[in-house]
Amino acid sequence: MTQITALNLPPAKDIPEATQKYLDLCQEKLGLVPNVVQAYTFDIAKLNAFTAMYNDLMLAPSGLSKLEREMVAVVVSSINRCWYCQVAHGAAVRSLSGNPALGEAMVMNWRAADLDARQTAMLTFAEKVTKTSSEVVESDRQALRDAGFTDRDIFDIAALVGFYSMSNRVASAIGMQPNPEYHAQAR
Repeated sequence: MTQITALNLPPAKDIPEATQKYLDLCQEKLGLVPNVVQAYTFDIAKLNAFTAMYNDLMLAPSGLSKLEREMVAVVVSSINRCWYCQVAHGAAVRSLSGNPALGEAMVMNWRAADLDARQTAMLTFAEKVTKTSSEVVESDRQALRDAGFTDRDIFDIAALVGFYSMSNRVASAIGMQPNPEYHAQAR
């Protein structure tokens, strides 16, 4: 079995019932427990904080579709060169879109993908926030509004970029490895 991270942090000895149910649900719905979730099992409070933010950003009601959220995750992760997230979220884009080429483009060069004006505006903004957030100005937000995004959507895009920028740095710094299953999904 491949090690999940480069750190020696075994899972907590007493996994709370609610946490075990969450792990079981991942296994049931995804056919695996993502290594990013397993990596946090050494500290249940950290796991709960991580999964609460992930679940809110990726699964809660939003003007952004699940595919759009995954596209943002991949673009941010590609810019940050996060191996784990490029593989995991690239697989999600392939699966949700039914288009393996789209997932590959998101990982390698999102600008090479066949995107509509809304997606292009969203990813242009996500790229700028990832690279130079202090340079975002009103015209950047207005470009999103012009593409049909609400101010709530703009907040959600910014929050996704922030979350994945943090996650990318943690994953890269601890040598997190993607689940092998992701490599073959939706191809």
